[in-house]
Amino acid sequence: MALPLPEALLSSLQNTKGFDRNGFIKVHEETSGITSVRYNPDKLLLYKNALPEDKVGWNPYGFYLSERPSFTFDPLFHAGFYYVQEAGSQFIWEALSQTSDRNEKVKVLDLCAAPGGKSTLLSSYFSNGLIIANEVIKSRANILVENITKWGTDNVVVTNNDPQHFSSLKNYFDIVLIDAPCSGSGLFRKDNDAITEWSEDNVKLCSLRQQRILADVYPSIRQNGLLIYSTCSYSPQEDEEILDWLTDNFSLENIPLETREEWGITQVESSKNKAVGYKFYPDKTRSEGFFISVFRKKDGEVFYENNAKKLAVPNRNEIAEIYNWIEIQQPVQIFKHNNSFIALNENWLDEIPLLQQNLYLKKAGVTIGEIKNKGLVPAHDLAVSTIFAKVLPRVELDKAQSLQYLKRKDFELNDSLKGFVLASFEGINLGWMKLLPNRINNYYPNEWRILKD
Repeated sequence: MALPLPEALLSSLQNTKGFDRNGFIKVHEETSGITSVRYNPDKLLLYKNALPEDKVGWNPYGFYLSERPSFTFDPLFHAGFYYVQEAGSQFIWEALSQTSDRNEKVKVLDLCAAPGGKSTLLSSYFSNGLIIANEVIKSRANILVENITKWGTDNVVVTNNDPQHFSSLKNYFDIVLIDAPCSGSGLFRKDNDAITEWSEDNVKLCSLRQQRILADVYPSIRQNGLLIYSTCSYSPQEDEEILDWLTDNFSLENIPLETREEWGITQVESSKNKAVGYKFYPDKTRSEGFFISVFRKKDGEVFYENNAKKLAVPNRNEIAEIYNWIEIQQPVQIFKHNNSFIALNENWLDEIPLLQQNLYLKKAGVTIGEIKNKGLVPAHDLAVSTIFAKVLPRVELDKAQSLQYLKRKDFELNDSLKGFVLASFEGINLGWMKLLPNRINNYYPNEWRILKD
């Protein structure tokens, strides 16, 4: 049963455009929420079954589910075939489609990225871009690495840095997305803890934190670059008032977006400078609470000079072995880090040393594996990536076998293949197995295994 909404929140929203107190309270009293997912466009090419029919209006790969399944026991969830993401935050795709060229070679920062919904969206949208997915909290950064790995694209770098560290990369990013830490009122329908933790003091604290984060990262945006600001809060102090603070303190042009009436999204304005943002009220649109606004930076420089050293690259023999495992036509370049070989979108190899000089990198591109005496020992990254060679041996598992595989438990398999093979479910790769005469060696990452029975 849903807890009562804080009266202080309801009172603070009373004069906010689009707020309907009775409708807002009623929708929060409903026991059934909305479940939406966003499919991986690269992995859809391998999938033969039907998708849901109920589409999210503002994202071509977003769909509503008729009921919330147990994602833990869906092998496709672990394979990065889709991401469970609130419909409102999927609107970033629409915001980008109205303000940027999807085919551009852009450098994009997702500053507050964990657990990874927006970073995976960005990596799919900008297939030629470089996505820096950052998370300041180490434990959450590890979750981010896991979700980016499962998504499988080759154009993401995961960093674990405080926002102020990015100020050294002046004029570097073409687009910065800040889904700022907030008081969380937009999550009340799905999380009763968010209701008990909400307070006016926390709203004030979050507003100050949001200002610090924005000020720290502003120098890293190039001239004419985009700043996308979003929260999962309804509070004007974290939404409309931040828009006024931004336009008062920085050289930013607010960019209005187009929405459709049937989407039910409310356009709001800041009281002082009339900057526009967009609120998702759950009684008006099919989403949990969300707020977004887009700006273009008017000052600064256009480019960032890169004088960093080059990366180590594989020799001819190593390249020949690697290309037995990845699609030759994939536009990637390979570099060597310690004993591992890593594939990165070909546009961005020279950026890695520069990022290493300024940031703490937890992951870059797709780790292919290590070459030892008998050839490549493939990494899990490669199995769930979008660059694996389609000619590699693969074994299709049923759901029961797939779940045993994902639990790293024994299961029966009748197959004549030997050596490293891909474990697959409904055409989507789960990871590696090594088939030996009398046993199966399971190479699924132990720390990611399913623990529930």
